[in-house]
Amino acid sequence: MFGKRRLSRSEDRRSLTDDYTKAKKQVKPRKSIGQNEIVENDSTFVKLLKTAGVTLKTGEKQNQLAVDQVIFQKKLSQALRKHSSYPKAVEEFIGGLESYIEDRDCFRNCLLSCERLQEEETSMVTPYYKSLIKLLLGIDNLQPAIIRILFEKLPEFLYESTNNDGLNMPRLIINQFKWLDRIIDGKDLTTKIMQLISIAPVTLQHDLITSLPEIIGDSQHGDVAGELSDLLVKNTMLTVPILDVLSSLRLDPKLLSKVRHLVMTKLSAVTLENLPVIIKFILHAVTVTDALEVISELRKKLDLEYCILPPQLQTSQSKLKNKGLMSSGNQENSHQDCVSLLFDVIKSAVRYERAISEAWIKAIENIDSVSDHKVLDLLMLLIIYSVNTQSKKYIERVLRNKVQSGCIPEQLLQNTFCTYMSVLRDVFPSILSLAQSLLHSTEQSVISFGSLLYKYAFVSFDTYYQQEVIGALVTHVCSGNDAEVDIALEVLSELVVLNLSAVRLYAVFVKGILDYLDNLTPSQIRKLFHILSTLAFSKGHEDSSHIQDDMYLVIRKQLSSTVFKYKLIGIIGAITMVGSMAADMTSLLQLVHSCSEQSPQASALYYDEFASLIAKGKLPPKTLEWIEQTICNDFQDAFVVDLSALPKVSDYPFPVKALYGLDEDESQDGIAINLLPLLLHQNLKSDMGAMTFQDQDQKLVSPVCLSPYFRLLRLCVEKQHGDLEEIDGLLDCPLYLTDLDLGEKLASLSVQERSFRCSLLFLVINWFREIVNAFCQQKSAEMKGKVLIRLRHITELQTLLENYLAVTPDYIPLLANFDLETLDGGPHTSAAVSVKNKKKGEKGKKRKADGGKSFSLERHSKEDSSECEHSQSDKSQPEKEFTEKEEEKASVSLQNYTTFFRELDLEVFSVLHCGLLTKSLLDTEMHTEAIEVVQLGPPELLLLLNDLSQKLENMFVPTATKRISFLKSKGSRNIGFSHLHQRSAQEVAHYLMLLLTPLCNHLENMHNYFQCLATENHGVIDGPVVKIQEHQIMSSCYQRLLQIFLSLFAWSGFSQPENRNLMLMALKVLANRLKQGDHEMPLGELFSQSFHYLQNFHHSVPTFQCAVYLIRLLIVISEKSAASQNKEKLASLARQFLCQVWIQPNGEREKGSSFNDQLHTLLCIYMEQADSVLKLIEEIAGTGVPELIGSSKDAASSSFPTLTRQTFVVFFRVMMTELEKSVRNLQAGTAADLPKVHEEKLLYWSMAVRDFNILINLVKVFDSRPVLNVCLKYGRLFVETFLKQCMPLLDFSFRKHREDVLSLLKTFQLSTRQLHHMCGHSKIHQDTSLTNHVPLLKKTLELFVYRVKAMLILNNCQEAFWLGNLKNRDLQGEEILSQQSQESSTDENQEEVTSQVSKQETEEVFLLSSWLDFGSQT
Repeated sequence: MFGKRRLSRSEDRRSLTDDYTKAKKQVKPRKSIGQNEIVENDSTFVKLLKTAGVTLKTGEKQNQLAVDQVIFQKKLSQALRKHSSYPKAVEEFIGGLESYIEDRDCFRNCLLSCERLQEEETSMVTPYYKSLIKLLLGIDNLQPAIIRILFEKLPEFLYESTNNDGLNMPRLIINQFKWLDRIIDGKDLTTKIMQLISIAPVTLQHDLITSLPEIIGDSQHGDVAGELSDLLVKNTMLTVPILDVLSSLRLDPKLLSKVRHLVMTKLSAVTLENLPVIIKFILHAVTVTDALEVISELRKKLDLEYCILPPQLQTSQSKLKNKGLMSSGNQENSHQDCVSLLFDVIKSAVRYERAISEAWIKAIENIDSVSDHKVLDLLMLLIIYSVNTQSKKYIERVLRNKVQSGCIPEQLLQNTFCTYMSVLRDVFPSILSLAQSLLHSTEQSVISFGSLLYKYAFVSFDTYYQQEVIGALVTHVCSGNDAEVDIALEVLSELVVLNLSAVRLYAVFVKGILDYLDNLTPSQIRKLFHILSTLAFSKGHEDSSHIQDDMYLVIRKQLSSTVFKYKLIGIIGAITMVGSMAADMTSLLQLVHSCSEQSPQASALYYDEFASLIAKGKLPPKTLEWIEQTICNDFQDAFVVDLSALPKVSDYPFPVKALYGLDEDESQDGIAINLLPLLLHQNLKSDMGAMTFQDQDQKLVSPVCLSPYFRLLRLCVEKQHGDLEEIDGLLDCPLYLTDLDLGEKLASLSVQERSFRCSLLFLVINWFREIVNAFCQQKSAEMKGKVLIRLRHITELQTLLENYLAVTPDYIPLLANFDLETLDGGPHTSAAVSVKNKKKGEKGKKRKADGGKSFSLERHSKEDSSECEHSQSDKSQPEKEFTEKEEEKASVSLQNYTTFFRELDLEVFSVLHCGLLTKSLLDTEMHTEAIEVVQLGPPELLLLLNDLSQKLENMFVPTATKRISFLKSKGSRNIGFSHLHQRSAQEVAHYLMLLLTPLCNHLENMHNYFQCLATENHGVIDGPVVKIQEHQIMSSCYQRLLQIFLSLFAWSGFSQPENRNLMLMALKVLANRLKQGDHEMPLGELFSQSFHYLQNFHHSVPTFQCAVYLIRLLIVISEKSAASQNKEKLASLARQFLCQVWIQPNGEREKGSSFNDQLHTLLCIYMEQADSVLKLIEEIAGTGVPELIGSSKDAASSSFPTLTRQTFVVFFRVMMTELEKSVRNLQAGTAADLPKVHEEKLLYWSMAVRDFNILINLVKVFDSRPVLNVCLKYGRLFVETFLKQCMPLLDFSFRKHREDVLSLLKTFQLSTRQLHHMCGHSKIHQDTSLTNHVPLLKKTLELFVYRVKAMLILNNCQEAFWLGNLKNRDLQGEEILSQQSQESSTDENQEEVTSQVSKQETEEVFLLSSWLDFGSQT
């Protein structure tokens, strides 16, 4: 209506600028209009408004609206059209409006909402009334002109601040355009707004941009989005409002992707305040197809740790601000508000958009490197777990996998709670739920992670949340699941140490566990009483008297019980409580002593618990004095006798002799341990109730208490006097025994006699072990020499014990460790049986001993047990005889009896420092008569190394490898390690640092021994100079040394910052063995030198198992150093071991299940370290395996000597596994990739399919059931991966690389056809283990057929696909007869389908075979 030439964008911008300049230069005189008056004149504008129902007011008064808004618009529109001078009346009306709004107050009134006259009430009351300008904009005839007027007026107010009345004129003008019912020329309005944005100040630009969604119509969204994206590039200050607007517009996907990519590039430079809007836009722009890509990039770019201060720093900064040292006091609150707002945006996205939540989880799951995991990853898993119930199982699985692989260390979890405390507080119930679920796991590492969730939830949150955590932990303790109970008690113990005052508030919850003591093991009871004692007796415990009363009540009740189980509870509880009390508790100790006297096991437990308490140094001096006075006298009365009082031979069924004395003086003034008489008396008393051979007045103690009693005695003496001079006579003194080495007469003894001698041997060995524990740290050379002799005695006695156990299969030893994991029985191990009985299938019967308690032995399933504990006579024997004897004793290994030996303390391993020691033999005048050379021999060294290796495995083994059975077993891996577990892993590691040098010395000695042996025998392992027994002992020492180094360096604790110095100490020891120097080496050089030092031992490894331990140790060093150059060295070393002939000293090749397991490990290592897995598989399958075809049963491949017919299944399984893994890790191609990338991936898949075909065809020759099982399982997985990863690549590569694609498919069809034949073979032989794989494999093969069809359709070649039936055949390709009879009418030509693909004027033919089983075969 008011048409005019449309200006270009630049012209419009200049026009607006000129208007604004003129407006500033021209100061229009303001008309004098009275205040608060009604505007009355003869202008068309005023008359028509009054006629329509609007009365104009001046001053502060609002314009009055007498009628409804819609009626007003209708009346005014009709008045204009019916006016006599129409259309000139419209121009007059607009002119009047322009004149009227020249006055600022009038203009303001027109922009503000109108006032409705009360006397004109209507039935429809509108709560909100529009302004006059907005009402006029709703009239079609007036809208274009009014828009023009407003944009002409707007430049006058561009740079004006808020008026005195608080109104912002530019904002008022912009508001007039919002939510208009109809826009006549939307494109013109949009153009004007965008021009105005380009010249407006920043504050107005924000208002204009954020108002766009409320102004423009849907048809203008694309144009506006394009201009805003251009503006985003030019002016980064407008990023937030622009993205906020773009989130509200309907955008083209390409433009959306472009903007999102632009925003992603700037994400790292965005301030925290702007992040919520930006993240909202990014998540809003996500589609199902690109969700994973977007989220993966987002989590990489989003680094909030640098934007957010931890609460501790915020607190310190707030203190500084209070002192006036810092400004902006509300900065922390604003930061926390921004964080909360940001995660509200993320929560909303993952709650309502399933694609986003799944993509986020998948992005985290796809992270491989440990260092790439961020705090945000863990936080997002917790958030999604709380808001998306459908993903809970998925998140739990991802978390378990991450924790087991060590990707989420404790430090990461701690940082998460420290940084995002306010966010985690909102998802607290989900944290408890997740922790509870993780504690139900069977994986130790997962359980530990669940416990950390409880720990940091308690430490980070306030009272309400702490109460919930304590309640949850108490529930776990009372659950009855041993793993849950252990970890919950550990968490409670740690919380008591971290925040005693907070835990004391909830002591009543913890005290309630006393009602569930029946379900707890002794170690758990010990932890519980330690927690309660700390709460009850710590400083400021005035309010804890109720806990003390309940503990006293429970302990007295249990001690007075006649049931052995409850008495043990009382003993453990009382001793634990004594350690936490500051007062003298002699009365309680006397009560425990009197209540345990009647039971040998109870007394022994009392002595052990008491000894551990003294070792911790937690007893007051008065209590120590009382202990020394009573214990020393009681021990002497019970166990020590004079040598002069040798028992009469007639009193005993065995000749009693004083054996194993170290004092060369043969006088009868010495002392002896009265062992045999005490044991015989105990047996007679328990079996017959007969009269004793000793006086009735003499106090008798069970020999079971000998070792525990001595341990208590020596610790008490050591604490009181600082040395063991008062009791050093016990190191030399002999024991009253009988002849134990009977040789061939052993088999002629009765079962009772053999059992008695076995018990005697166990008691003597345990006595000597405690003697070694006591005197191992003596400084004098003579005392050290005596300790070494006692170690030699232990090895000799263990050899005798093995001989006894071999002919006494049903023997159950006496207990040596009394803090059993279950109180209703002993350690559960299978009794040792001889080879003869084993072959007949006989099983050893269980006996009852010690008060009718049932005990059995647990056979540890350790692969190396048979070669670690063999002790044999020094006599040389023919190899054949030796082998037969070893086979006979193979089932009797003391490795299975470790729980019946006393535990060696860590201090014992200081003996490893000993080289050659001299022991002076003195004459009667104390002059040196002779000098005896004493040294640590191989058997004694093996004894120590075996024990140290077991200790480190128990303490240091990576938690990811531990698995807890859901079935309760009577045995426990912790029996026999109670002293070890009183130390932390850090303390054990620190002590081990002191042993590294002697361990290196022994390792080098082993290396030199085998190097010299190889030189003497000219490289022949089974040469005439080789002593089989010595070779085995030295090999076992070599293996144990490597295991010790592996356990140490694989310890996960080295990754913690506080243990970094320990790792540096260990590396320095290894590096200095190779390169001495005073200067400090950098960390990289330390790793390099350590790696090189250990690598040098590969020349001398005597067994295949040693080789595997060595390469595993090198891998651990390499992983910690992150040195890529070591990968090639490791691959070369692994290949060298695989290509080596491993011969035993008896001339036979190494073989057996243990060898196969080690071979599997080494092969996997070789595949992982090799540069090209596919080339390696092709070499082994194409070169090594064909050398076995047609060879004898015992033949081996010349290329890979470890590859034999017996080990083929191991090689085959590893090759199939690694092949499937290699293609699974290959990312699926996309159409957007470069052509070069497509070619590389297509080449990789061609090689993989060729290797797969080679492996599948090997089954025709090696058709054993294990090989078929592997082929069916991993063949299906390979086909599934081919469908997921390769077929998308073939979809868009078919046109450009048709020949390559066809060749790949033709090769793959040969493999899938052979898989189909295997399915038929499995059904014919009705082998359940094979047929279980058939349904899934058939389904996968069917999917492959239709997926190929889909690929052809996609490339417009659907006519090339024909479908037929493939006949069932066996492995050799022969048709299965039952199938032939049922499908006799089927044409043979249906097996292969010829498809023609035409391109332009030429025709090319390729074969596509399809396999579709219609279920017709039987």
